[in-house]
Amino acid sequence: RRPMAALGAAAAVSSTLAFVAPRATLGQGSREQRGGAASTKPEGRGTATWGGVATVLTASGLALRGACRERGRKPAVPGHAESEKDGSVQQLLGMKGASETEDEPLWKIRLQLCKPVTWPPLLFGVVAGVCASGNFNWGSASGEDYAKLFTCMLLSGPILVGYTQTLNDWYDKDLDAINEPYRPIPSGRITEEQVWQQIYVLAGTGLSLAAVLDVWQGHSTPSVFIVAVIGIIMAYIYSAPPLKLKQNWISGCYALGSSYIALPWWAGQSCFGEVTPEIVVLTLWYSVAAVGIAIVNDFKSLEGDKKLGLSSAPVVFGVDTAKYIAPVIKDVTQLTIVAYLVYIGNWEYALGLLALMIPQVYFAKTLFIEDPLKNDVKFQGFSLPFFSIGTIVAASAIGANPLH
Repeated sequence: RRPMAALGAAAAVSSTLAFVAPRATLGQGSREQRGGAASTKPEGRGTATWGGVATVLTASGLALRGACRERGRKPAVPGHAESEKDGSVQQLLGMKGASETEDEPLWKIRLQLCKPVTWPPLLFGVVAGVCASGNFNWGSASGEDYAKLFTCMLLSGPILVGYTQTLNDWYDKDLDAINEPYRPIPSGRITEEQVWQQIYVLAGTGLSLAAVLDVWQGHSTPSVFIVAVIGIIMAYIYSAPPLKLKQNWISGCYALGSSYIALPWWAGQSCFGEVTPEIVVLTLWYSVAAVGIAIVNDFKSLEGDKKLGLSSAPVVFGVDTAKYIAPVIKDVTQLTIVAYLVYIGNWEYALGLLALMIPQVYFAKTLFIEDPLKNDVKFQGFSLPFFSIGTIVAASAIGANPLH
């Protein structure tokens, strides 16, 4: 019933250990601590490289086979009890298909507004940025460095994503009343005052944590704080009038995509190194892949988007066309990243990223294209772990052997 957790765990552990852990140590030797210039040539590439590629291929195959087996299994518990349990968990995580709940404590309602299910991609993004910096040795980093990493992940995930989701829920309350009436705001389980309290507290906390990280790292330029400000502004113009970027599928999907790939990457890399022009261009281009992910997310809002006149991709192109546009955008963009990694001489990482694309293509064909309205959430759950790990693989290539 729930292959997502097993799938993500299998892929994350195997692939991250294969590429991040062995190569992070090499990356440490390739740059001076805190973003200095390249100083030494990494050694011992062959063994770690082939081991990494083999592990990624094996992890992808095992996860794919496990997922296929899970799809054919039946629930081991009565359907009604399983349904109630699933609905309650989905409500707490902020997922589609949640159940109506009453008499919940306020902290649970506030957590639902923050949509914890949307946090993991941002956490992966921060890790990618740290890997790209080349200045974090996963095996020998100090407890203080891990505390800084945890603080950066807390900033990018629960705090600023929570701010973004709460703000978006407020401005989407009419849309949610049609698509997801069980959400805290349209269901009336939280007041307007309480919603805005949460928005202000999360934004203030995010800016404070960013400032703390800059001071902690001794930055002369408050780079983490700048990234946080960009994120807060982007979240506002995405959700709120007069701009409300999400009204148009191109601007909305790209704003969402860049917030999930570029911004957390910049936060992680600026915390432990420097965000170079190369990284800005690479991550903004990589964010195009997340446009495909954002299009998939729009399928759950199709009914409300039509009624309120929003130009989401499924509304503009129709379901039968949009269901192909989403995976094509995501996978073609990833292929260009593969080509870039080959160009800078990291073909082994390119092979690893290519291997992680195979299950994404498979699940697009067997789940999303087959029935996008029914399988949109399931498709995201199966494919996104592979996509997110792919960003870490690409980032590790830059951190281990940067083209500078």
